Amino acid sequence: MDPHVLKKDFPVLDDQTLVYLDTAASSLKPKQVIKKLDEYYEKYSVNVHRGVYSLSYVATELYEESRRKVSNFINADFEEIVFTRGASSALNLIASSYGLNNLTSEDEIIVSELEHHSQVLPWQNVSNITGAKLVYVPLNKEGRITIENLKKVLNKKTKVVALNYVSNVMGYISPMKEIVKLAHQFGAVVSVDAAQAAPHKKIDVKDLDCDFLAFSGHKMLGPTGIGVVFGKKELLDKMPPIEFGGDMNDNVNLYDASWKDSPYKFEAGTPPIAGAIGLGAAIDYLENIGMENIANHEKKLKDYTVSKLLEIEDIIVYNPSSETGIISFNIDGVHPHDAVTFFDGDNICMRAGHHCAQLIIKWLKVVATLRVSFYLYNTMEDCDKFIKSVKNARDFFKSVGF
Repeated sequence: MDPHVLKKDFPVLDDQTLVYLDTAASSLKPKQVIKKLDEYYEKYSVNVHRGVYSLSYVATELYEESRRKVSNFINADFEEIVFTRGASSALNLIASSYGLNNLTSEDEIIVSELEHHSQVLPWQNVSNITGAKLVYVPLNKEGRITIENLKKVLNKKTKVVALNYVSNVMGYISPMKEIVKLAHQFGAVVSVDAAQAAPHKKIDVKDLDCDFLAFSGHKMLGPTGIGVVFGKKELLDKMPPIEFGGDMNDNVNLYDASWKDSPYKFEAGTPPIAGAIGLGAAIDYLENIGMENIANHEKKLKDYTVSKLLEIEDIIVYNPSSETGIISFNIDGVHPHDAVTFFDGDNICMRAGHHCAQLIIKWLKVVATLRVSFYLYNTMEDCDKFIKSVKNARDFFKSVGF
């Protein structure tokens, strides 16, 4: 893959002075995805499943073909893919449908301080309602989830293990296959937050043997407003819907109703049709490049950039050993929000804050961090421009007495 060629697919990058380093928040969209969205709105623009006319049939075929693409992308069965509004919505569905209906005050839920709020807060809610105990797996000195520390908290009371595949702050890859195997030995189900994994590495849910997995489209070149729940069919079939309305029901009577089979019972109302179709186009784009090629490219950029950052005085890098394209750092003595304003002046887009993951920021004992995240459209020139800006920012803030 040549990122200089790929850049031409992204209209935002027509501004050749722009350096976009915030893919962990949301990726840019290639013209192939934008074209597919336009095609739906211009040629069809109708609802799915309900209509018996030709336009609705074609729209339905496109929508369901995207479900097929998603299932193939992660090696799931077609019926195991539920479309949602995003990864947060997906993780909430898992917790609210499975958690609230299967856990009691005698049970325990394992999470970690490395989690995004979208993984922690739904299970906090389940804990508050059911009385199930929320247990945190200790992180090692690097801030990683390890099998050794997981063993310290897993026990016969554990019913759910809810952890991230890749941290959105530290960029660490969790040993998910081993986590799932160990959790299953205790009879626990595993819910995987793959929002930062699915855009960057090949996922095989059958190989992982995870029970649930969630990710979003907008971090992997797709549109906003589309997310995915993978759930093992035997679990989805037993879970009740959490939203009710059109198209998810089978038979409605005055005082009761029955539901369609999975995944449709979880997709009440008009689904995110354009979003799903756009996600299918994004998957086509990613698979054409190759997930391994993307991961290797990001790692190369990250390793190069970290090596340069560590040479700069007053720069603190919190995750130099990260296996992915995420770098969290700070300029000593400078608030990240002040620093990111300086970078914006150099037309560099990056993130400052707690990244919707306050627990790991508190674990790091900082108020916030700066974060850069690389993707397939980033180049070595982007890295060099960023490093130059870091040096200038450091010098500027020192000169004004920060």
